[in-house]
Amino acid sequence: MSNPSSSSQLPLKRKYPTALDLRAKARRRLPKFAFEYLDGGAGADTGIARNWDAFDAIEMIPRYGNVVAPPPTDVELFGRAYSAPIGISPIGGPGTGFPGAEKYFAAAAQAANIPYTLGVLSAITIEEAAVLAPDVLWLQLYRFPGNEHRIGLDLVRRAAEADVKALVLTWDTPVRTTRPRETKSGIMNPFKLTNRLRMDALTSPAWLLSMMRNGIPRFVSLRPYMDGRTGLQESAEFIRRESGGAFTWDEVARYRDVWKGSLLLKGVLHPADAERAVSLGVDGLHVSNHGGRQIDALPASIDILPAIAQQVGGKATLIADSGVRSGVDAARAVACGASAAFAGKAFLWSLGALGERGPAHLIDIFKDELSATLGQLGCASVGDLRAVTVRHNNAYALDDF
Repeated sequence: MSNPSSSSQLPLKRKYPTALDLRAKARRRLPKFAFEYLDGGAGADTGIARNWDAFDAIEMIPRYGNVVAPPPTDVELFGRAYSAPIGISPIGGPGTGFPGAEKYFAAAAQAANIPYTLGVLSAITIEEAAVLAPDVLWLQLYRFPGNEHRIGLDLVRRAAEADVKALVLTWDTPVRTTRPRETKSGIMNPFKLTNRLRMDALTSPAWLLSMMRNGIPRFVSLRPYMDGRTGLQESAEFIRRESGGAFTWDEVARYRDVWKGSLLLKGVLHPADAERAVSLGVDGLHVSNHGGRQIDALPASIDILPAIAQQVGGKATLIADSGVRSGVDAARAVACGASAAFAGKAFLWSLGALGERGPAHLIDIFKDELSATLGQLGCASVGDLRAVTVRHNNAYALDDF
């Protein structure tokens, strides 16, 4: 666990003690379009608000007299030791929010020993990410159904050769959706630095400098399948043509057969789907509503988590995703049945606020908050959270399905 009194960390911790402080700084520091991209969701953002409110409503009852020192936060996921039950969620095109995001996430995750899930639509290749994060790298895939999944299966091959630790199939993007805050801010698909966005970018020297260092984000892991062309227009046309839809059950089974490592399905919100995934040999489930970015009518994923945990009965590792803003939220997630909690938006806020220093600072915040929460609840370890009495009035029960 990080040392809260470290002279190098103390100034940042005094100025930005929580993820929400980083969000406020990112709003002031980034171009408007970049902040709207990393902070916004579907519709009127009610899905994002629902996720946050659901976490805030969960109460945990302490038992005092057992813990006299800050407890450790280390855990084991899929047979590997990590420093905390906290990870970085896959994020599509994070460089729009802050150029170079993938490099900074990978380096911070490796240094802190927490999982980093590289999105396939990223500005560094699988192989480059594996150099930066050799011990903690996971890979997310979208569906590329053409030519008998030629692209997807080759990405799996490359992931295996790069010693990626886990493969995550994103399941909750069956159709494309609109995010109004992005549209109103002037973001186009494909991303194009229009005159409007250029004027906006001039308000943020930090964003401009990072773009000059890292370039306009391009989906370089897909370069081998695009005849080496990764221009913005070509990339957008390629993705529209080759990618789309949700993985079918038969396709999940096929990837399970091909991928020999840990396999996760991301976007599971129904206990029956969780049970079927487990029956196909899926090792882990991201209980996720895509951070409120696909449709704002979905339930908060933390409210679905207990029912899925009851349904699978320990036969799969559960990752809580969507709405995680603190180490307290991570503790709530574990107490409700997850093995870990992953965050996306919060890590983007950290970059927007502090640049490449941001992810490491946020990890320190999360781990310190988690350790303090464990101690306050009387838990000597993360595993002890499973025995904590939880009041979760909005949780779904199996009888609800």
